[in-house]
Amino acid sequence: MSTRRCSISLSCAIAFVGAVVFEVVILDALHRRFDRATMGRIEQAVMQRARRVMPWVVGTLYASGIAMFTVRCGGLRCLPTHFGWLLLAKVTLALAVLVIFIRAVRAGDRRVDPCGFRHTHRIVLVLMVGIVFLAKAMFYL
Repeated sequence: MSTRRCSISLSCAIAFVGAVVFEVVILDALHRRFDRATMGRIEQAVMQRARRVMPWVVGTLYASGIAMFTVRCGGLRCLPTHFGWLLLAKVTLALAVLVIFIRAVRAGDRRVDPCGFRHTHRIVLVLMVGIVFLAKAMFYL
């Protein structure tokens, strides 16, 4: 069962990180190629789809992460170890991403400043790269 939780968590993490990378790298580059009105329609279509899919992906990601944390750490017993400190750092970054994600979902269809939108996605991307780095570092402990 632990392998299944790990696979589900990894699959959701890949989908979530992939979506953020797409928004930061691909959509950002399209701003130079299309006029503002066209880009607005493209972003609106992408965000409409993301609002339907990503809450499920993120919810499953965090649920499986909590399950793995409970199994691997047994509460907070692992915190005195190097693994525990890396896990705590990873959880802290993940909670920061979750807060940003919830704020974005709550904003819903309200008009968001495009500069703030891109800035927020870049922050989330940096946090997620940190999470991936910490997850990889945990394999060596």
